[in-house]
Amino acid sequence: MSEVMLKIENLGISFGGLKAVQNVNIEVKKKQLYGLVGPNGAGKTTVFNMLTGVYKPTTGHFYLDGEELTGKNQETINRKGVARTFQNIRLFNNMTVIRNVLVGLHNQPEFRCSMVESMLRLPRHFRCEKAMRDRAKSILRVVGLEEERNLLSCNLPYGKQRKLEIARALATKPKLLLLDEPAAGMNPHETENLMEIIRRIRDEFGVTVLLIEHDMKFVSGLCDEVTVLNFGTVLSQGETKTALNDPEVIKAYIGE
Repeated sequence: MSEVMLKIENLGISFGGLKAVQNVNIEVKKKQLYGLVGPNGAGKTTVFNMLTGVYKPTTGHFYLDGEELTGKNQETINRKGVARTFQNIRLFNNMTVIRNVLVGLHNQPEFRCSMVESMLRLPRHFRCEKAMRDRAKSILRVVGLEEERNLLSCNLPYGKQRKLEIARALATKPKLLLLDEPAAGMNPHETENLMEIIRRIRDEFGVTVLLIEHDMKFVSGLCDEVTVLNFGTVLSQGETKTALNDPEVIKAYIGE
């Protein structure tokens, strides 16, 4: 069995005549914490958008656990095991914390019951409902939000809203979790806590994590390997400390 969870081969996309991303090659091993970094406008979120079916690649291919998903739609890619969070938080603000997570659980086969069972409130309906709530609470426990489960999500502070978005993504039972700037706007204490949470997610759920982040201390403390993009192409790649100390990477970040 392959040890590679995500394989990206020569991935690229053009908008009109502009090559936004080109010739990106990445291999992320199973249960790895991998970073995708680079200056603003480097093409990082564009890569995420291709991996989740928001954009269809112009060139190249990508594979999840050996299965090609290039060009599939968002729903199919999610069902195959890819979940993501966004730079701008996208929660159901008028739902409670736990209901935000329950939304992600609804399509899981183990929680399904028939319309008749639900309408007639048969025992299986209540068993499924309890199992879903128990699962949601266990996910919230991992991200440190179990105590806030009955609050409206809009009443959570910013850092906890980010954690809730991660919890909702986990509810879809991903093999690969894409985190787009998960530490953005967090203070140092919250950032340290988030690093611990991401490690727990990897260890307890067996999830592979690919993340975009501008906080290099966060990336260095968490990621085994990174790929550095600049102007849509790979600038450096490999073990985190080595890649981030590449003179070309330093030049891209701070200029000549």
